[in-house]
Amino acid sequence: MIMLRAALILLFCAGTAWSHESEHKSPTPDLREQQEWGIAGDASAVTRTVEVRMLDTMRFVPDEIEVRLGETVRFVVRNEGLMMHEFVIGTQADNKAHAALMLRYPNMEHEAAYMAHVAPGGEGEVVWHFNRPGEFEFACLIAGHYQAGMIGVIRVVGK
Repeated sequence: MIMLRAALILLFCAGTAWSHESEHKSPTPDLREQQEWGIAGDASAVTRTVEVRMLDTMRFVPDEIEVRLGETVRFVVRNEGLMMHEFVIGTQADNKAHAALMLRYPNMEHEAAYMAHVAPGGEGEVVWHFNRPGEFEFACLIAGHYQAGMIGVIRVVGK
């Protein structure tokens, strides 16, 4: 199953056009596809904004976030470091597989509504609608960052 997911991620990433050397400030509206952890949100439906700082110590602040089932959240992610970072929402299995691919292909280009690539000193955002309960991850999947512990938890709890 993990090999299948890794192959699908590689296939998805092969057809996208995102470079980690660039900055991305908002999700692309045409990337609304249901995921296990929710679906890209509509900015007009945002009920709350959560600010997340990304640090060169390979940490997010905060690293635990609780949201309500049905909530649409705007994540404003600020890179306070001197190196590129990203904010990617997913399941632990998906993020782990994607992080392994990034180790093999560090310049791999990709883009999705559930990720923001943020240059040093920059800011990005992800608007996400949490329509599935559970515990999910947000992580930096740049080669070595996930392995160094740049991971956070999103808990989606009942209304």
